Amino acid sequence: MLKFSAFAAVMAFSATPAAGADQVAATPAGVDGPDWAFQATGYLWATGLNGNISPFQRAPTLHVEKSFSDVMDDLNFGGFLNIWGRYDRFVLSGDMMYVDTTDSKAAGPLPALQIPGLPTLPAGAIIDANVDTQEFMATLQAGYRIIDADGFSLDALAGARFWHISNDVAVTASHSLIGSVSATHRESFGWVDPVIGARAFFSLTDKLSVQGQVDIGGFGAGSDLTWSALATVNYIFTDTLSVSAGYKVLDVDYSHDGYVFDSRLSGPVLGLTYRF
Repeated sequence: MLKFSAFAAVMAFSATPAAGADQVAATPAGVDGPDWAFQATGYLWATGLNGNISPFQRAPTLHVEKSFSDVMDDLNFGGFLNIWGRYDRFVLSGDMMYVDTTDSKAAGPLPALQIPGLPTLPAGAIIDANVDTQEFMATLQAGYRIIDADGFSLDALAGARFWHISNDVAVTASHSLIGSVSATHRESFGWVDPVIGARAFFSLTDKLSVQGQVDIGGFGAGSDLTWSALATVNYIFTDTLSVSAGYKVLDVDYSHDGYVFDSRLSGPVLGLTYRF
């Protein structure tokens, strides 16, 4: 499968900010908390990929089903950052994700892909191809803490999820009728999805908590539909550090102008949160 299938990385800063315990959320109602509170979360996401993808306009749509180990085989680099902030009852979340992957293929399915500079390939041509994919995704949300009780908080959120994908393919084809020919090609596409969501925090003890965040969006404005869900159990070690373990799912169904990205990523997460 083309490299585009490996955009999920092993090391991730959450696309949703629920990986760490929001310690300030446990402030009892009626007790003054800090004016500003911030936290940054990074975690390992052992995700696989399942879906249908066509990263080039003239490429066929292919079904992809990759395990976490398959994804790791293709990964070059992953850089991810999430920041969560709160002022009184107003909350803000910013997330950025960048992933670079490379996939090498011999023979199909690339015979069906005719890129500029590459002649129509005769049957039986030997094909070697490298597809390098860079993906950038950012989710920005703002919201309001509608419930702030002793040991429980609930935030309502709204914002947008931005996607940009760039694919570079280098193909060498060999056949007795054409000899050996090579060509390179680059295509990129992107879209913006409006999203709405919610985030809930439950304090079980002074150090132990559970947290969940969900969102849904797209609604035909960018993708037909996108949604994500993340649930974690969190443990506070110090005033500034906590660890989390849980499960995350990210789903998107995008199809426009010959590009298709209809896929689901899911897997366990292990996170570290720093509060300041």
